[in-house]
Amino acid sequence: MPSIDDLRNLKTLPESYKWKPTTSSNDRESIPVIDLADSDVVTRIGNACETWGAFQIANHGIPSKLLDDVESLSSSLFGLPTEQKLETATQKNGIGGYGEARIAPFFDSKMWSEGFTIVAGSYRQHFPTLWPHDYDKYCGIIEEYEEEMQKLAGKLMGLILGSIGVTEEDIKWTGPNNSGLGSGSGAIRLNHYPVCPEPDQAMGLAAHTDSTMVTILHQNNAAGLQMFKEGTGWVLVKPVPGLLVVNVGDLLHILSNGKLRSSLHQALVNKNKSRFSIAYLWGPSGDIDISPISKLVSPIEPAMYRPVTWKEYLEMKARHFDKALSMIKASPLTD
Repeated sequence: MPSIDDLRNLKTLPESYKWKPTTSSNDRESIPVIDLADSDVVTRIGNACETWGAFQIANHGIPSKLLDDVESLSSSLFGLPTEQKLETATQKNGIGGYGEARIAPFFDSKMWSEGFTIVAGSYRQHFPTLWPHDYDKYCGIIEEYEEEMQKLAGKLMGLILGSIGVTEEDIKWTGPNNSGLGSGSGAIRLNHYPVCPEPDQAMGLAAHTDSTMVTILHQNNAAGLQMFKEGTGWVLVKPVPGLLVVNVGDLLHILSNGKLRSSLHQALVNKNKSRFSIAYLWGPSGDIDISPISKLVSPIEPAMYRPVTWKEYLEMKARHFDKALSMIKASPLTD
C-alpha cells in the first residue's frame, strides 16, 4: 500500500482512500469559547461539557512560543523521508511511534493522514533516528510541552468536576498516595493531514470518541476538526490563534456517571493546505480503577458503569472500538 508521501502529487484519489461524501458542517453554531480568567468559568465549562462535550479555551497559560515550537516540530517530522519515519514505526501491540490512527483497522477505507504518538518517554528512543543532530532540541520541546499540558489538564479537571459539585477529595486517585488531579499520565499524538486532491471523498480521521479523561488539542490555522452535537449535526471548529480545544473523553463520561458526555469528533481534509494538530491525551495512571463518583450515585441514579482501568479500557477500545463504552455498563440491580 503506498504511503501518504507517495500520494501527494496525485490528481485523483485512489479507490482505497475513498469514503462516502462527507457531511457538510452546520455553520450556524460553534463550540463555546471560554476565558479561563472569567469569574463564571466553572458554570460556563459545565454548560459546555453537558451540551457539547467540548469547548475552546483562552488565557490557558501555555506560551504561544511553545505552541509554535511543537507545531514546527510536527511539520519537521512529517516532512522527513518516508523511509526515515518508518524506522520509528509503531511496533505490533505498541503505542509509541509513527503510523496510522489506532482506529484505522475498523474501517474499510484508508484515512488521509499520518501520525506520531509519544508515550512514556518514547521520544528519547525515536528522536535520535528522526533528527540525528538536533534531537536534544526536539526532546526539550516535548518535555516542556508535557509539563505545561499536565498542569493545564489538572486545572481543567478541577474546573470541570467543580461544575458538577465534585472536589478533589471525592476522587479516589487523589488520595494520600497521589499528588492530586495533576498526578495522572498523558500521551501526545501528532497528526498530519496532507493536501488532498479530492477532499470531499476523503476522510482525515473517522468519527470517534477519545479514551481519555480530557483531550487538549492545538491545531494550526487550517480548518478540519468537526464536533457532533445532537440535534445539530457536525459543526466545524474553526482554528483561532492562541485558543486550545478541550473535549471530554470516555473516562470522564464514566467518572461523571454519564452527566458529561464524551464528544464525537472527526477530521476532514482540504485541497489547498496541510493541517497539523497536536493532541494531549490525559488520564489517570493506567492501573487505577475508574468508576462513577459515589457522590453522583444514588438509588434514583445508580452507577451506570462498572470499574475499569485506563489500561483495560484502551485494550477494549482497540478490540471493540465504539462498542467499548456500552460493554462496561453496570448490570441492573435485581431483587
